[in-house]
Amino acid sequence: MTVTVTSQKAGMYFDEFEIGQSWTSPSRTITEADLVAFAGISGDYNPLHTDEEYARTTQFGGRLFHGPGVLAVATGLESRLGFKEGTAIAFLGLTWNLTGAVKIGDTIHVVETVAGLKPSRSKPDRGIVTFDVSVVNQRDEVVQDGQWVVMFYRAVD
Repeated sequence: MTVTVTSQKAGMYFDEFEIGQSWTSPSRTITEADLVAFAGISGDYNPLHTDEEYARTTQFGGRLFHGPGVLAVATGLESRLGFKEGTAIAFLGLTWNLTGAVKIGDTIHVVETVAGLKPSRSKPDRGIVTFDVSVVNQRDEVVQDGQWVVMFYRAVD
């Protein structure tokens, strides 16, 4: 079976992954603009995110970036690693934990490790890769983590 990829292959095929293989993404600082944009896109104007005076009275001492916003930024940081480009077929799912707060001015990056490999039985031109993913802040604290499951093309001989 021949796999046709419309763009130049930049990513990795299923067969090139190894359990334990790991990458660290570039970092990105969360800004006021990120928070405002995510509130607008999501419609989540909870005062913990949008009202500094209120947020100062909480256990966090200030506004937090939305948890799902952190996940969204993490997907972008991870995409900059390039190993999915032209070879990933579909993002199949995730399990996700929000373990720490992210504030405006925090700098985050993604650490991603191959946790599992499963060739497809019904479609031999593809396989499923499970990744352990952590979002880490500038203090080396994991603020979100979980697993992402992605379907990739297999290399053609």
